[in-house]
Amino acid sequence: MSLTTITFLIVLVFSFLILMLATRPTTSSKSAQVRLTTIRHSIQSHRPWTSEAELEAEGNQNFVVRLGDFLQRYSIAKKLQVLLIHADSSMSLGGIVLACAGSATGCCLLAFILLHGVMLAGVAWVAGATLPYVLLRMKRGRRVKAFNTALPDAIDLMARSLRAGHSMNSSIELIAEQSLEPLSTEFVQVYKQQRLGLHFREALLQMGSRIPSRDLQFLITAILVQKETGGDLTEILDRAAHVIRDRVRIEGEVRTHTAQGRLTGWILGLLPIILLALLNIVSPGYSSVLFHDATGQKLLYIGGTLIVLGGLIIRKIVNVEV
Repeated sequence: MSLTTITFLIVLVFSFLILMLATRPTTSSKSAQVRLTTIRHSIQSHRPWTSEAELEAEGNQNFVVRLGDFLQRYSIAKKLQVLLIHADSSMSLGGIVLACAGSATGCCLLAFILLHGVMLAGVAWVAGATLPYVLLRMKRGRRVKAFNTALPDAIDLMARSLRAGHSMNSSIELIAEQSLEPLSTEFVQVYKQQRLGLHFREALLQMGSRIPSRDLQFLITAILVQKETGGDLTEILDRAAHVIRDRVRIEGEVRTHTAQGRLTGWILGLLPIILLALLNIVSPGYSSVLFHDATGQKLLYIGGTLIVLGGLIIRKIVNVEV
């Protein structure tokens, strides 16, 4: 394969990725599409027949939507869809799969051009395929962290509102207006669902399914138990806010004590790669035998595998659950 052909394929792949990012649906349009799909499915559950116009409309769906519908039968696709909901991503299931495919192809071609090794190109293909998934997990982690940080203040605001004589719906509306993102968006969703007739319990449970937060699950459980058994809700909210703040404080202390271990893992994992790059900059071609000789390639594979295993072991040691 000539260099011109490879360059053309790389440009084609990245142009396709840029086009996908430019034409992806906005958050509002995605929410509207989800609501329309829910309404359509509820209507079709009561009406077993489907008209010809509806069949034609479903056939005119774009490739990304049809790909997402096709992947719904697999369990890994359901996990990806849950991850998209937790990360509040505007991408669809078909879009994230195409992004993984495009990223894998681009990284594979770049590795093959620069390193001239089939095995290294395969490793780059795997890394490129997992890159969008890793970015989604990072986005989910940041969103959950921001939610947990703002949740105790929102609980205090709800307790003060109830003491002032407001109803639960008014308290939720007040939190939606005065809290930070992403907490305000989620409570806005709960408030709108209640106004549209959804039961309060179902609205809270749906918010818990959208946010994978243990603190939120603790709050929802406390509120629902109080609704069923009775008691002073303001006192329950005060205790919940106190428990969540203590857990966040302890988690911060644990992260402080394990910071040295995490830094050690990053240094041990990145130091060989940085030194290899610096040696090639100071003395070009110094490590070319590692990439072109069969024995050198095996040593690279073994070294890379040991680095990954060491990083996973260190991560397991310093990852303390609170």
